[in-house]
Amino acid sequence: MTNNVNPLLQMQNIKKDFFGNQVLTDINFTLGEGEVLGLCGENGAGKSTLMKILFGMDVIRETGGYGGDILINGQKVEFSTPFDALEAGIGMVHQEFSLIPGFTATENILLNREPCKKNIVSEVFGDRLNTLDYKEMERRSAASIEKMGVAIDADMVISNMPVGHKQFTEIARELSKDQLKLLILDEPTAVLTEKEAEALLESIRGMAARGISVIFITHRLHEILAVCNKVVVMRDGYVVRDVPAKETSVEDITKWMVGRDVQSSVRSEVRSNDGARTIMSVKNLWVDMPGETVRDVSLDIKEGEILGIGGLAGQGKLGIPNGIMGLYEAGGRVEFNGQEIPLNNPRKCLDSSLAFVSEDRREVGLLLDESLEWNVAFPAMQIQEKFLKRLLGGFVKWRDEKGIHQVTQKYIDELQIKCTSSKQKAKELSGGNQQKVCLAKAFALEPKFLFVSEPTRGIDVGAKALVLEALKKFNRENGVTVVMISSELEELRQTCDRIAIVSGGQVAGILPAAASSEEFGLLMVSKVI
Repeated sequence: MTNNVNPLLQMQNIKKDFFGNQVLTDINFTLGEGEVLGLCGENGAGKSTLMKILFGMDVIRETGGYGGDILINGQKVEFSTPFDALEAGIGMVHQEFSLIPGFTATENILLNREPCKKNIVSEVFGDRLNTLDYKEMERRSAASIEKMGVAIDADMVISNMPVGHKQFTEIARELSKDQLKLLILDEPTAVLTEKEAEALLESIRGMAARGISVIFITHRLHEILAVCNKVVVMRDGYVVRDVPAKETSVEDITKWMVGRDVQSSVRSEVRSNDGARTIMSVKNLWVDMPGETVRDVSLDIKEGEILGIGGLAGQGKLGIPNGIMGLYEAGGRVEFNGQEIPLNNPRKCLDSSLAFVSEDRREVGLLLDESLEWNVAFPAMQIQEKFLKRLLGGFVKWRDEKGIHQVTQKYIDELQIKCTSSKQKAKELSGGNQQKVCLAKAFALEPKFLFVSEPTRGIDVGAKALVLEALKKFNRENGVTVVMISSELEELRQTCDRIAIVSGGQVAGILPAAASSEEFGLLMVSKVI
């Protein structure tokens, strides 16, 4: 870090409330040039709101602005739009992607900043008829990818990319901006494999060495310690710690974040379901899901168990539930409760009492502009005609508002969803609380069988423990068979009875949850023939 008189960034006494709910109170911290700051906190602690203020996001202005001062190089700034922040040299990679699916990586990296060249027509009629300089676009795109230090295919269309490469495309887009001084990374490794995450950490070190400052938000606390100079911990809208990274530990940060000790150990009550009947039998399943292709999966799932499905990213684990539930084209045979379930037909799955919590909460999981009540109750209302009152033998139906409120409040309390009320819109919640709403929606269906995909992606250590406990409770108390798909092996080991590892689009093997990490690791890198 260079010793400037003024740090690159100073945030002084930042305050913010949303709809009467105070979410930030007197936030203060500084960030030097070429310094990496780790920003930690549970979901709802205020991290994303603070970054939205710094980046000039519209939602801050539309909800009454904020209190306090932001200084860049000692000068007070007030960004009313993200364009102001970009001009000042601040870039941000959001938790949810903001890429155009039908464009290539290069086109997304240089969007709205494409180099153009003159032609005969534009010489006469003006610059608006200039053509794109594709060679220069390729050069600039390649330079920003090289600066990032992670190889991605610049010509690949975004919709065909594995999810990790989409994340790298977003980062390359920010690095392609010449004036970049400060990059905000909001949960950048949540969708990455361990190898990709390590490459990103190396990339962050490279940015810092070139004098670019980084604010790194992640729930993977070991990454904070591996790459950051200092750690700022938030809880309930306050900064509770601001310490050099070398003077702290994962255990300390966890305690400061949640205000209590969080135990993380292998599940104590490992159950054997050997005697249970097979409730779902999957034979020779293939699924055409970009980046997560399933080639030939055969799997028997026992009634009442929690089965984990793990494996490295891009090996096909996410394709299994998406294919069975009809979200991507699939073939093979799936039997549930002795009956064949037709593939490529989501409604038939739902009618058979199967439910699915998708890994893509914003695109698949939520009605973002609707209330929590509508999100939780709508699927059960639509599929099972729950929460409806009937008159004249069912000829007239209307919503049971009291029943809808009660079921939503029940899951707000059980899952500790941080919200102002059950009437609040889903889009106003933090990412982790949105994830909990997706779970509540599935629970309200009271299914016999639940697929839950990446249930803890992008949520903090305290919320993770709560979500995993809720899944175990739902399984035990309601007898629901649960299949949990996750990139986090330790979470699968804490939660599941057996774990299937997927490699190369096939099941490499199934082990009891108590098996060693080394045994699971060998399956992950095995080549299934």
